Amino acid sequence: MNVKYFKDTDTALLEFSDAAVEETREISEHVFVDLDKAGNVVSMTIEHAATTARLPHVRIEEIDASAA
Repeated sequence: MNVKYFKDTDTALLEFSDAAVEETREISEHVFVDLDKAGNVVSMTIEHAATTARLPHVRIEEIDASAA
């Protein structure tokens, strides 16, 4: 997964795969999800990311099965 933050437009792009985008769905006023032909998530775009998603401050936490 790649997370890209475009400071000049306050937009975040979360890329989950490099599959071709077949459809874009609006989830909310500032959140859009790109889907491939099979309906799998390819990427997510978050506009006004500083307030909508508190980006660019990102914390990644990996949880393995033994911790659950």
